[in-house]
Amino acid sequence: MDPEHLRCGKKIVRDDAIFNFGSCSLQMAENTPRSLQDTPGSSPDENEFPFGYPTNICEDVPGQKFLCSNCNNILKQALQTLCGHRYCSACLAWIVRNNKTAICQKCKEEDPNTLGEESLLAEERAFGDAAINKEISELRVHCVTLGCSWSGIMKDFEEHQSLCEYALIPCHTGCGHVVMRRKLADHLENGCVNNVTVCQQCQRSLPSSEFQEHSCEGSLCKEQKPVQAETASKEKSHSTSSASKDGCCFSEVGCAFRGSKEKLKEHEKSSVGAHMLLLLQHIRQLQGTLSSAARAAQGFTPQPQLDLRSSGKSISDLQIPAGLEFSRDPELDCFPGSSVPEDQSVLQQLMREKVISELENKLQVFENIVAVLNKEVESSNLEILAFRRQSELDQNIIRSLELKISELHRCLTQKDAGLSSLHKSLVFSEQASYDGIFLWKITDVGRKLQDSVTGRTVSFYSPAFYTAKYGYKVCLRVYLNGDGTGKGTHMSLFLVVMKGDYDALLPWPFRHKVTFMLLDQNNREHVIDAFRPDLTSASFQRPVNDMNVASGCPMFLPLSKLQSPKHAYVKEDTLFLKCIIETN
Repeated sequence: MDPEHLRCGKKIVRDDAIFNFGSCSLQMAENTPRSLQDTPGSSPDENEFPFGYPTNICEDVPGQKFLCSNCNNILKQALQTLCGHRYCSACLAWIVRNNKTAICQKCKEEDPNTLGEESLLAEERAFGDAAINKEISELRVHCVTLGCSWSGIMKDFEEHQSLCEYALIPCHTGCGHVVMRRKLADHLENGCVNNVTVCQQCQRSLPSSEFQEHSCEGSLCKEQKPVQAETASKEKSHSTSSASKDGCCFSEVGCAFRGSKEKLKEHEKSSVGAHMLLLLQHIRQLQGTLSSAARAAQGFTPQPQLDLRSSGKSISDLQIPAGLEFSRDPELDCFPGSSVPEDQSVLQQLMREKVISELENKLQVFENIVAVLNKEVESSNLEILAFRRQSELDQNIIRSLELKISELHRCLTQKDAGLSSLHKSLVFSEQASYDGIFLWKITDVGRKLQDSVTGRTVSFYSPAFYTAKYGYKVCLRVYLNGDGTGKGTHMSLFLVVMKGDYDALLPWPFRHKVTFMLLDQNNREHVIDAFRPDLTSASFQRPVNDMNVASGCPMFLPLSKLQSPKHAYVKEDTLFLKCIIETN
């Protein structure tokens, strides 16, 4: 890139130009009438996006990796620096040219204390990022010009900019008007004050629209050609073509290729051998012409050797692609070795030097790439270490939380046990009796009797009750299918002396009379049986365990009488047992 110029869109902007989109718009606005400056909408002229592409042309929000570190727009011809950040090629050139010591702004923002040599910016220290350029070229974009509905991919966007019919462009005649590209021809024909035609007879300057009707000395000047006709036709041609076709720089020696600037660059790179052959043929023709002239002029000194440097084209200016091997290039085999051996030797030497220079440049680029990759690897290692430390911290937090959860679970279990105990105490307090009289309601008699017969549940206990508030603690135990001598024939009913809270204050053995009653629910004939405790029996001594051995009436009621329809001992599968302990 020429250090005195900066490419802006498809035009060259010199040092005295202003390098940003707003300033470009301001320069154009200075030559624009006030009414046109206030017109809303975008004008995608060739110079509209001198640096990166604006983000609002993308269908989706572009990722951070697609943005330039300088203009913060989408990268245009992305370059990656040694510090790993990306810049537009124009942005990087502008920064380097306008700063004696250019430092990466992103590095300053991230950590100004760790700036190193890799943060210094220079064009030769950056390399093209082909991968990101390919991704950017495939981004979905749309035209932001008012009225235009075009959409496509980024690589077609610049071509559309030069063709967009709704784009506002300044009139090339300098009249100060900005018009849509689609209306430029009408403007030149009807409204442009600078698009004038000079009458050859009367020398009057007339607008194109008036010149058609102009008459001078009785004759119409319709045969006069407008001064600006050629300019208007060129502008019309420009409005329908993205770029004018130029000839190859080797056209003077016989190359007939014509095309756009991009195609010309590709042609010059791919046709080096053919251009060399054309150049050598042209040199031989010049030598032949000079030799003929020397022979025709008798008495003149012999023709000196032709200097290659005077042949009209500087060989050093030719672009020789790196990697070209002269000894095996089939195009070089076409060079006649006997005609110009010295010229060919000089040419090959120059080409070798050019190739060496290209290889050295590529080597430098590869070294830059390796440096960037090493920095990225180092950065990745630091991130991995940070992730590992964070992972260890997270594991410690997880273990701490697990211990807390375990502790909370243990506390919850204890509280559940306490609640269960309180619930039992509450139920007991609701059912307990403290006067020695206890009424026991037994439900599901049929099922419980069947369980007793099968041995599944032989007996079951009643809730505890007391002979007094601080008296003996007792309960009943019933065998619906009998026990001992009454097993299978009678229902057995026993009294159980339990371990109480106030046993130490009570007289032992237990000696109070006990009366059992099975209530007839029709209140006709209750079953009553009573007994006095055997003072020598262990059943009535002070309890050592939770309860003593049950003692009572093993043959309390025949089973046949229990289920007899004459009595209502069991009604609705429920029976009532009553115990009375005399405390006098």
